[in-house]
Amino acid sequence: MIGLPTGTRIWLAAGITDMRAGMNGLATKVETALAEDPYCGHVFVFRGRRGDMLKVLWWSGDGLCLFAKRLERGRFVWPQATSGSVCLTPAQLSMLLEGIDWRRPERTWRPTSAL
Repeated sequence: MIGLPTGTRIWLAAGITDMRAGMNGLATKVETALAEDPYCGHVFVFRGRRGDMLKVLWWSGDGLCLFAKRLERGRFVWPQATSGSVCLTPAQLSMLLEGIDWRRPERTWRPTSAL
C-alpha cells in the first residue's frame, strides 16, 4: 500500500457496505453515515457483507484513491458495531490488510535478561 503521511487517521466504517459502490458512493457514505469529510486526507475502510472483501478510500491531495482487496481464504476482522466508525493505527491497518486479527496481535516473546 502507498505510504500515508504522518498524522493520517484511519477509520473503519462499522457494519457492512455494498461493495458495488465506487469512489462517489463511498465518499457519500463517509459524509452521511460517518459525518466526516472524504477529502480531509484521512483513510476510510469499508467491508462487504461476506467479509472477504474491503475497499479503502482516501484523498491523496490531488485526487480520490480507491484500493480494493479480496481474501481468497478467510475473512477480514471487523468490529461488532452496526454503525459509526473505529479508529485504527497504521500498524493495525497493515495487519487488517494481511488478514490478521488486528484487535489482539500476538507479540513476540521478549527476554527478561541478557544473561
